[in-house]
Amino acid sequence: MTTHLALLRGINVSGHNMMKMDALQKTLENIGFTNVTTYIQTGNVFVTTEEENPAAVGFKIKQEIFKAFGHDVPVVVINKADLVSCLNNNLFLKEKEVDTKKLYVAFVSMELHKDRIHDLKMSAVKPDEVHIDKNRIFIKYAVSAGKTRLDQKYIEKRLNLIATIRNWNTVNQLLKMYEEFE
Repeated sequence: MTTHLALLRGINVSGHNMMKMDALQKTLENIGFTNVTTYIQTGNVFVTTEEENPAAVGFKIKQEIFKAFGHDVPVVVINKADLVSCLNNNLFLKEKEVDTKKLYVAFVSMELHKDRIHDLKMSAVKPDEVHIDKNRIFIKYAVSAGKTRLDQKYIEKRLNLIATIRNWNTVNQLLKMYEEFE
């Protein structure tokens, strides 16, 4: 059995794609997932299954959400190693006195080469900064996530992929929760 973390994009945000987490949990249990656990209302869902392929798990979840709730919700599925890599590979953490409240991680649907940073056209979003690490884009906002053009829509448009962003506190909490499954 494998535990996956499904990151749902754009649910329960500003009144869009509303769904209760307990209803989502029951829906996913009804199609065979076990140990279904959610964290906060914005779509962080742990599921355990015999399926090892993250893309297959994501497709099944996306399909079931559409059937049960009528929402077409993009899903990025990651594992514990992805979260550990966030801690180990975030170059912004090496800066003195970094404000972790301004650190975010965009989890993307495909592995990226570091040269794809040019496709983000960072001059359009300065002074925000990014660092690409495989299927993660580390973000350091100059002001805040609410006052930037560098959001999930911007990343998706520039890189032609699916992205979902989590703040640094959530990334750390999800890793702690992952460790409880072991």
